[in-house]
Amino acid sequence: MDEFKKIASGMMEENEMDGYAKIDRYNEDKIKDIAEKYYDILKDIGENPDREGLIKTPERVAKALQFLTHGYDLDPQEILKSAMFTEEYSQMVIVKDIEVYSMCEHHMLPFFGKAHVAYIPNGKVVGLSKLPRVVDAFSRRLQVQERLTNEIRDCIQETLNPLGVAVVIECKHMCMSMRGIQKQNSVTTTSAFTGEFINNEKTRYEFMQLIAAHLS
Repeated sequence: MDEFKKIASGMMEENEMDGYAKIDRYNEDKIKDIAEKYYDILKDIGENPDREGLIKTPERVAKALQFLTHGYDLDPQEILKSAMFTEEYSQMVIVKDIEVYSMCEHHMLPFFGKAHVAYIPNGKVVGLSKLPRVVDAFSRRLQVQERLTNEIRDCIQETLNPLGVAVVIECKHMCMSMRGIQKQNSVTTTSAFTGEFINNEKTRYEFMQLIAAHLS
């Protein structure tokens, strides 16, 4: 059973339109409860939730919210453990430019950008796709960028026990762009390190140079 099916225990919706079958899976009870709350929210902000354009909006928002927070139903350590292999490789492994999509827990507005993740193996390596999956498992929750950075670092360190872990995340926050200070071009960068990335300045510098480089 794939990870999406794990988070989708309830309803299957199938819409046939022009030969296109759209199949979504959600928890039916959660969708109903959340949709009812959003129906009331629409009224509270002065809208008419029964007009044509909004009739299905509470349900759509409920489904979107369930997808955007499906990381709560994923176990990031188990994701890594599902593809761990014994290997004598002991140089830096980097997966960079991993797309990040999350929601700020303070205003429930999106923040998005890229994550760069590296580790130095200590007898174990992990399937490369598992690092982006771990990033996604933590980011698809209500978050602050600082905690997200630490959670990714700690999960890799505790599960793989490598010689070091490095995580850098760069994101734009809609709570800064759409409201409040309204600075559209600001980018927030956070970093978290363990082991050799803390103790060895040369190793940390190499990591920073590599994530900044662009392959031709």
